[in-house]
Amino acid sequence: MKILIVDDEEDLRDSLVDFFQDEGFEVSTAANGREALERLSAGDLPCVMILDLLMPVLDGNQVYSEMQRDPRFSKVPVIVSTSDPSRAPPGLLIMKKPVNLPRLLDTVRQHCPRSG
Repeated sequence: MKILIVDDEEDLRDSLVDFFQDEGFEVSTAANGREALERLSAGDLPCVMILDLLMPVLDGNQVYSEMQRDPRFSKVPVIVSTSDPSRAPPGLLIMKKPVNLPRLLDTVRQHCPRSG
């Protein structure tokens, strides 16, 4: 199952990619909200998206709003990863940065059961 990590901080993206690949997950990334929507539109939907809120081009709130308007994307689970939880859309799971990796992994596993 694939995870989509959307964050403008390259070092954080790379660290999360390494972490989740070491745990056996396939990972794709986007550096901003527009890239995230392009990845979703490509058709291979992730089992979960880890979404930063404060990003250039389109911020996380705009991405989430666009996702909710599109029935293809509205069911993709979203975990918000942010330094400012007060900005997050209501009702989403929020992980304050710096994220607790074991907790994040447990949450991702709930949405992305591994086969085999």
